[in-house]
Amino acid sequence: MKKRVTQVLKKHLGEDFVLEKPKDLSFGHYATPIAFSLAKVLRKSPMVIADELSKKFEDETIFESVEAVKGYLNFKLSDEFLNEYANFVLENPDRFAKDENDETILLEYVSANPTGPLHIGHARGAVIGDSLYRIGKHLGYKITTEYYINDAGNQIYLLGLSIFLAGKERVLREEVEWPEEFYRGDYIVDLAFKAAEEFGEDIFKDEKNIEKLSSWGKDEMMELIKSNLKDVSIEFDNFVSEKSLYEKWDEVFEKLKANDAVYEKDGKVWLKSTLYGDEKDRVIVREDGRPTYLAGDIIYHNDKFERGYDRYINIWGADHHGYIARVKAAVKFLGYDEDRLEIVLSQMVSLLKGGEPFKMSKRAGNFILMSDVVKEMGADALRFIFLSKKSDTHLEFDVDILKKEDSSNPIYYIQYAHARINQVFEKSGKSFADVKDVELKNLDEDSKNLLFTSFLLPEILEDAFKTRSLQKLTDYLKSLAAVLHKFYNEHRVIGSDKENEYLKIFAITAISIKTGLSLIGIEAKKRM
Repeated sequence: MKKRVTQVLKKHLGEDFVLEKPKDLSFGHYATPIAFSLAKVLRKSPMVIADELSKKFEDETIFESVEAVKGYLNFKLSDEFLNEYANFVLENPDRFAKDENDETILLEYVSANPTGPLHIGHARGAVIGDSLYRIGKHLGYKITTEYYINDAGNQIYLLGLSIFLAGKERVLREEVEWPEEFYRGDYIVDLAFKAAEEFGEDIFKDEKNIEKLSSWGKDEMMELIKSNLKDVSIEFDNFVSEKSLYEKWDEVFEKLKANDAVYEKDGKVWLKSTLYGDEKDRVIVREDGRPTYLAGDIIYHNDKFERGYDRYINIWGADHHGYIARVKAAVKFLGYDEDRLEIVLSQMVSLLKGGEPFKMSKRAGNFILMSDVVKEMGADALRFIFLSKKSDTHLEFDVDILKKEDSSNPIYYIQYAHARINQVFEKSGKSFADVKDVELKNLDEDSKNLLFTSFLLPEILEDAFKTRSLQKLTDYLKSLAAVLHKFYNEHRVIGSDKENEYLKIFAITAISIKTGLSLIGIEAKKRM
């Protein structure tokens, strides 16, 4: 809809104008302040310019009126155009809000260490990433999703050591002296008993088996992580192993040396990251010759850029904020455009239940399991609430509110709007197809407002995706549900003179809600 309006405006105003939506739709559906920017050039009052420009649109059937108001041009869409667009949406519900874009994107998210189940912090990044992917695909972007498995560091050895010691203590019933650093939680004990079943109890008698347990435990955790993600309808195109990429370290290191990116000091090799905005240079090779964690990221980003995408998006936890400059510096040293790498930060989550802090999982040790929260309030509520604020802002919510069946629960409020529409259609004995060809004309302001609000989904999606502000979609769905509920409460639909017109508008609203929910991974309900 907005694209069509923009095309008509370009024809009469040229390329350089700003299109706005007035807060009060009684002024118009769209407005532009172009007269103010032309005032200096034309040496006329903005009010005079706006009045002159308004006359250019007299023959455009897309508008009911074009008015000059205090220097603004206000555009009201015609019933004819709204009806035409409604017909398109009803005939092509699967194409509603779709677009075409040539940009290719590699989207990496979650990438949690495979040393334990996913916790609530991982869950927010997972939902943001998957929803960004769904919206981007709907808008026509060529997006590939990827999970980077950190399986090369000391944390994998610690996983194997923790399983080994748990096996000694709980399976062999031996006394164990635990190190300062190890993985806690019942899941480690579960892994020890499972390893005993798979390999026999003797595996816990020789420390040489720790490496074997590390690799096996990592694979077990990856299966659990994939299962946790599938419970909230998240799957990945690619899984990339950090360990497998280390085969390319010598090649990447030579590339860095050739680009004068490194130097030796105190027996270590340092990346000159301060040259590109980092607060200090970073070690990439330790005194003993082992590459650091940063080296693994350098290899991975070299591998990413070699694959030739137009843009690379990483979704990281907010605690990685200081990591951005060093990775971008490495990308620059590798000879790539660091501006093609975009980092979206996912801030921490505080979870309450009945106003009190949510209990940490005994099974996980010292954090809240994503699977526990999904069991508590459902995948739909979790997905919705995790998108309800911009990703880089702290999120706090109470799970009990999200189990309520009233307007205080936003996902219930939206789902009820969709179910209410289906209920009205059931009572009328009609279907969407029955009202598809009804002509919308002489619409009252409330009808126009509901229809226009339902039509805003395409521009909301585009804005949410381009600004990486997915809360704009959840805010829109809440707003659309509110307009629908208000309309329903103030207008008799079944049996009224405008029953068919109202039903057609309701059908459009239902399609908009259903499409919007699907793009954040939620299925719209027909009954509540």
